Amino acid sequence: MALLDVENLKMYYGTLRGQVRAVDDVSFQVASKESLGLAGESGCGKTSVALTILRLLPWNAKIVGGSIKLAGEDVVKMRESQLQKEIRWKRISMIFQGAMNALHPTYTIGAQITEAILTHEKVGKEEALERATKLIELVGMEPSRVKRYPHELSGGMKQRAVTAMALACNPDLVIADEPTTALDVIVQAQVLEVMKDLRNRLGISMLVISHDLALIAETCNKIAIMYAGKIIENGDVAYIFKEPLHPYTQKLITAFPSVIGPRTELSSIHGFPPDLLNPPPGCRFHPRCEHAMEICRKKEPPLIEIGNNRYVACHLHEGRKT
Repeated sequence: MALLDVENLKMYYGTLRGQVRAVDDVSFQVASKESLGLAGESGCGKTSVALTILRLLPWNAKIVGGSIKLAGEDVVKMRESQLQKEIRWKRISMIFQGAMNALHPTYTIGAQITEAILTHEKVGKEEALERATKLIELVGMEPSRVKRYPHELSGGMKQRAVTAMALACNPDLVIADEPTTALDVIVQAQVLEVMKDLRNRLGISMLVISHDLALIAETCNKIAIMYAGKIIENGDVAYIFKEPLHPYTQKLITAFPSVIGPRTELSSIHGFPPDLLNPPPGCRFHPRCEHAMEICRKKEPPLIEIGNNRYVACHLHEGRKT
């Protein structure tokens, strides 16, 4: 049994113009001690998936179908009180995008980590502070930083502090939403090392959300490519980076520079992602795809397994087995 099993998940935002199909029939799994990367252009629905898993949705968002099973229990069917008591932060935590804004400016780092522990576990303040100090050390910071305020820390230190907070209640799954956004390349590398080290040492599962394929290649063993609210390719990182099958995945990979080998000209994906208020019929990528066929304009391709635990939604590969 997978630790996290998302199946046929649909979550739409209601607007005055209609429903935005931000998450539209999405399925994937995260096994115990596994790290899955969710990649795609901005606006494709990655963060919406994360917020739906934790059910931290705005008032105009609604789950209209599918299931989110955590070790067999359906999160969609749980009451808010059960989510607050048993799921959020205790079993699933989240590293939110932009550590600069995730920390309260008038509380020390230690106080904010301690609050998470006291809220979800029956422990005293001294024990909570001791655990907070150990977490600060675990993410590579000096114990004295526990008494510091956010404005006294660099961007990299803030990111580490947010990571420590996500680990406060020993969760089974950590969702990291663009964990290296706004950090320079040196600090990014340090944060990546921290994430890989924590996954190996603590045995936690991770869902890493990013448009940065290099980040996912460094931290994840599986990857799911998302486009216009749907998963269009899914499988092991090594296979997908070596032989991407979906035209969108191919374009994403060639849009990133390689640090090894000869210099090559970067390609770009012409056009723009579709309006999810009124997505195009058939394959949602077909208006931007140079391989589009007539069937692509009429029939939506299903996500099918083609071997080696690889899945792709593309008419070019229907009937293919590897």
